[in-house]
Amino acid sequence: MPLKVKTLILRTAGTNCDQETGLAFSYCGAESHYVHINKLLKKEILLKDYHIFVLPGGFTYGDDIASGRILANQLRLHLGADFQQFIADGKLAIGICNGFQILVKSGFLPGFTFENPKADFLQDVTLTHNNSAKFEDRWVYLKKDGRCVWTEGLKDIVYFPVAHAEGKFIPKDEETLVRLKRNQQIIFRYCAKSGRECVYPENPNGSVDHIAGITDTTGRILGLMPHPERHFFFHQHPFWTRFDQKSFLGDGAQIFKSGVDYIKKRFL
Repeated sequence: MPLKVKTLILRTAGTNCDQETGLAFSYCGAESHYVHINKLLKKEILLKDYHIFVLPGGFTYGDDIASGRILANQLRLHLGADFQQFIADGKLAIGICNGFQILVKSGFLPGFTFENPKADFLQDVTLTHNNSAKFEDRWVYLKKDGRCVWTEGLKDIVYFPVAHAEGKFIPKDEETLVRLKRNQQIIFRYCAKSGRECVYPENPNGSVDHIAGITDTTGRILGLMPHPERHFFFHQHPFWTRFDQKSFLGDGAQIFKSGVDYIKKRFL
């Protein structure tokens, strides 16, 4: 039997998008393993035995303190070295919605200190309350940019749903924003249907520079607020019956396919 890409879908109290995300990876030919955080903390399961680390959406630990903060602290304090080695080995990670919040609050993104194995994980950006002061549940257009393994072959403009109350992206300072741009780490920006700069509700949360997703300096860790797994199939598009169906797959499928294909070429 040929070897398969092994994907670790992390779960804990409040995770609720693990099955959809796992289905997307499985459809693209990977093995999706649903692993509770306690299994990693107790070393019953080892991160190094997998190729892709996935932080799916949800409301981990009820979003107490701040969205993603508790799980971010667990990862940073107890699994930071394991994760750093995982990325150094050339493997991939993705965080969607709550998973993106966890990645930035753990300091794993944008990962400016990643290349120094002795450096602490510092938080250089955050995701905080939407400008609208309410939960935003809508579909948005995203413009692809930057340099990232996960977006190889993706269309320039995609259409994904968002569902969050704390999705406003804010860098620590102007220097951090400049650094993200210089390194081509800004991967997705909210945009109008035409691709031009947008206003609310096209930018649903008021993110600085309309940022919806970033990567680390390697281009192998992706975090984004919108949900590509919720537009994996064509018929998940809210207006799919109005279009001529050209593909069974939706805009989000290419992200998962690109990740799986990358691992196949380099590890299997």
